[in-house]
Amino acid sequence: MTTPQNAPLEAEALPGPLVGVDWLARRLGAPGLVVFDASVGAHRAADHRIPGARPFDLDGDLSDHTAPAPHTMPGAPEFTEAMRALGVEDRDTVVVYDGAGIYSSARAWWMLRAMGFDRAAVLDGGLPAWSAAGLPVEAAAPTYGGPRGSFTARPRAGLLVDSATVARALTDPAATVLDARTRERFAGTAPEPRPGLRGGHMPGALNLPFAELQDRDGLMRPAGELRATFRALTGEREPGGEQERERLYLSCGSGVTACVLALGAELAGYEGIAVYDGSWSEWGMPSELPVTTDL
Repeated sequence: MTTPQNAPLEAEALPGPLVGVDWLARRLGAPGLVVFDASVGAHRAADHRIPGARPFDLDGDLSDHTAPAPHTMPGAPEFTEAMRALGVEDRDTVVVYDGAGIYSSARAWWMLRAMGFDRAAVLDGGLPAWSAAGLPVEAAAPTYGGPRGSFTARPRAGLLVDSATVARALTDPAATVLDARTRERFAGTAPEPRPGLRGGHMPGALNLPFAELQDRDGLMRPAGELRATFRALTGEREPGGEQERERLYLSCGSGVTACVLALGAELAGYEGIAVYDGSWSEWGMPSELPVTTDL
């Protein structure tokens, strides 16, 4: 379906949780479309953006800085205020990208989902794919100075979970806990980038580095390949095969790239998906939570 330039998007359904640069380019500037740049850290670009992009600042207002772990989800009132300040309406369509490709944009998408907003998608390949396609950029940092929106958070239980829930999942035969960190960090052979954290992983967790869900161009792999990747860890739903585990609990360093696994799992057809908000930034702190380096 093609939407004419400047036609409202309210009646148009997103094709799924992922859209390509061509899809966005045909609709850029349409009323009801909000484009967010959710880049973090070194991936934040101060000098260019997709035209009209607004900041989804995971390093700033869109994390709870009173929490001990970085990038913790803010409460519903704070999330509502941040979205309204960025001009988001309840009927808007949102596309999120980041400067790394698909890294922190999936976190913004999952946060919106957790707050009851389903009209959001991740831009496949992010800003690198947009630039590689020769599409226009503005020489400006993501910003917004327009009117306030009417967004209201409606939190959904179970999409973001705590350490106690993950601890129970580790012993649940119907659940799989997947860790999106690199294989070296999972094994405890590479140091953690955040000081004071223990090395290793949760006993019973399995490793699926988030980058393995993407091809060499930084695009998400096809749904069939994603299904095969996840089922290699969760089991097969085939005659005579192991029963596939029904629920996925996803972790990473600080709850950001675990959401890339959430995106991949949804594209692969999984429904019972939860992200551990504190992730290794919480679990890896000195505490009684168990850690192992056994593989």
